[in-house]
Amino acid sequence: MSGMTDVPPQATAERLTAILRRAGVLERGEVTDVAVETPREMLISRVTRLRLTYDRGDGGPSHVFFKTSREDTDPTVREFGRKEAAFYNVVAAATPPGLLPRCYEAVDEQAGAWHIMLEDLTGTHEPLDDWPLPPSIERFRVVLDAHARFHAFWWDHERLGVSVGTFADDSGMLERNLAAFGKEVATFADRLGYRLSAERRQIYDRLIAATPRLIARYRSRRNMTIIHGDAHVWNALHHRDPAVRDVRLIDWDAWRVNVATSDLAYMIAVHWFPDWRRRHERESLLRYHESLVAGGVRGYSFDALWEDYRLSVLWQIATPMWQANHGIGPWVWWNHLDRIMSAVHDLGCLELLD
Repeated sequence: MSGMTDVPPQATAERLTAILRRAGVLERGEVTDVAVETPREMLISRVTRLRLTYDRGDGGPSHVFFKTSREDTDPTVREFGRKEAAFYNVVAAATPPGLLPRCYEAVDEQAGAWHIMLEDLTGTHEPLDDWPLPPSIERFRVVLDAHARFHAFWWDHERLGVSVGTFADDSGMLERNLAAFGKEVATFADRLGYRLSAERRQIYDRLIAATPRLIARYRSRRNMTIIHGDAHVWNALHHRDPAVRDVRLIDWDAWRVNVATSDLAYMIAVHWFPDWRRRHERESLLRYHESLVAGGVRGYSFDALWEDYRLSVLWQIATPMWQANHGIGPWVWWNHLDRIMSAVHDLGCLELLD
């Protein structure tokens, strides 16, 4: 099944009945009708809100959220959806409640198709609007605390690299990425032409040369966790009542085992323009560290977090390059490039290349 709307209505209803029964949210009755509401095309997926009708008024959820692949995207990007299905089957199932939407079904088919079906939180939660304007600091802190709680739970967890996720140097991905890094830089430079200054091209070349030394931090496998990988603040659903500090983190198609500050650098240094970042960056990292400690993390000082953050900011110069090379529009990566390069200079990250 590559898309719920492609099958006959009765078959769709029958399948939904079975899914909801397995998930324990439909004890009596059956789904009799499925209606498509608010379909949307996202960067790498197609999302739809489905309205369900039951043969009894006391059935299961009135709506579910359905997400599936888009066939017109870069094949490399399509693989991210399969990762999200794996996330809900493996990681979400072991994560404490209150951080993620409930998943009713996640399927990664052999042919490459995938889909996930999640609880619909529209009645209680909402995404942030006004992209790319930053939210209020209070709303940002709620997202930051949620990531800290998630990171803390999986911090140096005994299952990392064993039954949950893989370490990139075990899977061979690290070596493949390192081997391809120079080619990716060259492709990016060709794409930008005169728009990429000689100074910035030199920074990329210096990072290529320093990579064998800098990846020692990753190879240490200490103070590691599961990261979101696309942890901007719009990948979170906030409770509609601002007084309720309840956030659900969504869109887990880029998750992996890594250093937690990779999420922070992406969230802050990639997405915040310089003035806003300079005003709120350090206090946000201090708050995050306090939340980590409250979540049970020990032996990881703020100084260690700060150094990891600087290194993560440096690595994030690869983000706009990867996005440009894999079909993401310049309305996304062009601003990312300017913001992350500004952070690299402000934080003295170039010192790490010497």
